[in-house]
Amino acid sequence: MRGKLTLLAGVCASAIAFPAFAQSADDTSSTEIIVTAQRSNQRLQDVPIAVSAFNTEALEKQQIKNTSDLQLSLPNVTFTKTNFTSASFTIRGIGDLCVGVTCDSATAIHMNDAPLFGTRLFEGEFYDLAQIEVLRGPQGTLFGRNATSGVVNFRTARPDLTAFGGNVEAEYGNYNSVKLKGAINLPVGDTFGIRVAGFYLNRDGYTTNIFDNSKIDDRDMYGVRGSMRFEPAAGTTIDLMAQYFHERDSRMRIQKQMCQRDPTGVLGCLNGARKFEMTNANSTFVGVLTSQQFFATQGVPGAFALGSLYGTGHTPAAPVYGVDAYSWAGGTNPADYRTVNTDFPTSYYTQEWIVQGSIDQDLGGGLSMKVSGNYQKVDLDSSQDYNLSVQNRAIYAPALTALAATGAAGLPGVPGSAAYFSPIVSALIPNGPNGVLCTSLPEETGTGAFGGHRICSATPQDFDRSNQNHSNWTAEAILSSDWDGPFNFLLGGIYGKLHMTENSYYIDSFGIDYFTGVFGSFTGIGSINPTTGVYALPPAYLGTPTYRNNSDDLRVTTYGLFGEAYFKFADDLKLTVGLRYNNDKKDIKARTTLASFLVPYGSTNAYASPFLAAYDADAGTAGNQPFQVRTAKFAEVTGRAVLDYNITPDNLLYASYSRGYKSGGINPPLSPVFSVPEAFSPEFVNAFEIGSKNQFGNVTLNLTGFYYDYKGLQLSRIVARTSVNDNVDATIYGLEAEAILRPTPELTLNLTGSYLHAEVSGDKFLANPRDFGAGRADAVIIKDITNGANCAVASNSGSVAGVNAFVGQTNALINAGVVPGLKPGAGLQTTTYAFPAGGGINSTGAFSVCGALAAAAAGSFNLPALGAGAINPTALGGITVYNSGIATNIKGNKLPGAPDYKFSAGAQYAASLGELTLTPRADFVYTGKSVGNIFGGVVNEVPSFTQVNAQIQLDGPDKKWFARAWVQNLFDKDSITGLYVTDQSSGNYTNVFTLEPRRFGITAGMKF
Repeated sequence: MRGKLTLLAGVCASAIAFPAFAQSADDTSSTEIIVTAQRSNQRLQDVPIAVSAFNTEALEKQQIKNTSDLQLSLPNVTFTKTNFTSASFTIRGIGDLCVGVTCDSATAIHMNDAPLFGTRLFEGEFYDLAQIEVLRGPQGTLFGRNATSGVVNFRTARPDLTAFGGNVEAEYGNYNSVKLKGAINLPVGDTFGIRVAGFYLNRDGYTTNIFDNSKIDDRDMYGVRGSMRFEPAAGTTIDLMAQYFHERDSRMRIQKQMCQRDPTGVLGCLNGARKFEMTNANSTFVGVLTSQQFFATQGVPGAFALGSLYGTGHTPAAPVYGVDAYSWAGGTNPADYRTVNTDFPTSYYTQEWIVQGSIDQDLGGGLSMKVSGNYQKVDLDSSQDYNLSVQNRAIYAPALTALAATGAAGLPGVPGSAAYFSPIVSALIPNGPNGVLCTSLPEETGTGAFGGHRICSATPQDFDRSNQNHSNWTAEAILSSDWDGPFNFLLGGIYGKLHMTENSYYIDSFGIDYFTGVFGSFTGIGSINPTTGVYALPPAYLGTPTYRNNSDDLRVTTYGLFGEAYFKFADDLKLTVGLRYNNDKKDIKARTTLASFLVPYGSTNAYASPFLAAYDADAGTAGNQPFQVRTAKFAEVTGRAVLDYNITPDNLLYASYSRGYKSGGINPPLSPVFSVPEAFSPEFVNAFEIGSKNQFGNVTLNLTGFYYDYKGLQLSRIVARTSVNDNVDATIYGLEAEAILRPTPELTLNLTGSYLHAEVSGDKFLANPRDFGAGRADAVIIKDITNGANCAVASNSGSVAGVNAFVGQTNALINAGVVPGLKPGAGLQTTTYAFPAGGGINSTGAFSVCGALAAAAAGSFNLPALGAGAINPTALGGITVYNSGIATNIKGNKLPGAPDYKFSAGAQYAASLGELTLTPRADFVYTGKSVGNIFGGVVNEVPSFTQVNAQIQLDGPDKKWFARAWVQNLFDKDSITGLYVTDQSSGNYTNVFTLEPRRFGITAGMKF
């Protein structure tokens, strides 16, 4: 009895892994779980590594149905979905903080010891698994392509060659959730066996959309797996496995958006709190580039503008801010994490193939060889309203009326100009200014609505799309010994290739289409020869009318050579020494397009436009390049050393040092106005750990302590609507502990706890996107009306009055048309504005042009000819313009996704009822507070949360059948697991991710 109850209490989820047992109600013998954390079969309690293992029964008893559930049963482990359809599995404060196609995973995900790339296992449900192993700490010596934080290894159930059998399970729960699971095992003779397993899940959505009273964020998925095992001779085992996963539903990639609205429009969202408010649309790329102010600087009549950056009634003395596209009665953001207001249908599709094979051969003489291969193919496509909003079309009405009239009759006094505007009317407002509004679809030709690829509706649309297609394969060989003497070894090598043929992030908006059409038309009519009346340019729009960050081709080649030596000084004292050589090469072809070049109407492919030659995708290479092409190579040697000592057979002490490594990569191409590093460097960790694994009669006690010295930890932030990565140094240390008490054979109690300290340890200066003024009162945060980005202007002498006067004087010159390249009449305010109290911003704000401010700060407008309008930056105390914001030192800031404390407690009682067993169980989990962003502060805080799960299960004789009633998240907590902050040209809003709401249901199953 003791062994089984230890398992059910969550022994495998202890802070230091300890044995999990299986046993029957009438059998006191126990069988301990065997793990392969060191690439050989070992009793879990004898492995000098912090490793946890969950077998099938443990997964069921602890209600671990997917990866989100798995994190709750592990100390110092968190899991959250993140931006761009990715996820972060964080172990001891280190997770997938790097975001991008050239990033490696800090937490390596394996299936049957083979590394997976960009797997969708996190989307599906667990089914027919023999075991899940979670290794904490760097594991590069033996696993995959290195793993600085740890390894999660999923082991599928293999065919049993001795007997026919199987199982089937059905579940029904709230949200009309239906789940089916099953497996069948068929031996064919004594040497061959087949196993087939699968699952199906269908449920209604968790989230209510008040726009049409629909339910979204549902699930409709299935998975199937086939396995074969062949043992043609003693000592030879051949395994083959193929697995397919498919999902098509309305899963929400962006779950809930939060914002402390900035009424000025300079920032979009403020820095003081997360509220259920909408970002200010005037702060966005679309709001800026369709504004009266920007149109005026380009000589486009204000009648065509979709709105004003200031809004009606906005004055320096009486800041009564006008209505923007989101701040209206129908544009509310419901104050509930599972209620949204969106007019665009969410869609999610993914499929994944995994095919594996291995040959395990006993070579004799205590030697064995294993050769294995893995093939993986992943397709992913997700679309969603990226602002979770409903826009107000009423404010666009005057401009749409003007556009329709111009499309019909042309511009007054400009012959033939109707031909330049009528295609916009046909594409965007085919039924007139009061009819449907059409928006480009995110598609590969880049022609969007102007090429007939559009979605039309009564409201203006703004949505995104994230898609990816890649395939990869790896091959690995391992030679190992199992000699009786003091010395043994393991020697191996792995080689792999990945080819990503498509990875794009699109943003589509009616406002973008409108801007690209109108400005393309005015560019064309501006090419008229006043003498002949002939236009040099054809009717055209600016391509692409969709923002597209596209990694067109990525190829990764990786190989590693690794080995370990094991030497026993005595039966109870062993030394392990391992080394690994890592080699990675990454080749990528990428570009970002948005209103970048003219595309003639009628084109079927924007990228074949005769004007593409004017577009430069690579500012770092001379000439105009259609793509940015980069190659990065990395090679490193890593290793580990472990000394373990068995005080008794039930008491183990160990101390280890390991060197972890993760290769660097290449940041996506951005507009030259944004200053970010082109590449990011590898990260390294020196990890020190001491641990003790103990069994004292009916008490299990395991302790560990660790200290990590990180160099070049990779962190992501959002810039220009995509992710770029930086390197920082960090220090991490912590404690993990577990205690299990079994006062009676029927009753088991377990307690686990962990403490974690994870912070930036070295000087690193970065600008906080929420506060480009860095808290300085002598700074002005600028919204650049020419591109939607922010910059900051600061006084060199600390003069608050001087820097504000400087911005006002520069705006006056812009309004007067003095600044080269900008037409007069912008109407920019010459007085800066204070941000609202409680917004966390000490600076003032203004709309302006960062390039003009930089020129003025350099003295370009200190000219006698300007008279009273001349700007003397020296007299104003000296001025500096920070295009990327004023950087602050983030040294001492907490790392994202690293809760300070975690605690769990569980209890169960197995009561015999004749031949039946009734087992009630309850689990409590507490996860402490953390941060979702490296800049910290209240606005970036991830609050602590608790979760309670409970169930009661009735097992039949010999466990041939069972029935279970269960509940997850008993108190229906909205537990936030992570967040990310978008960039300034999207409004600085925050997306948050939560655990599932309360779920309950019944499950029944049988074995045969």
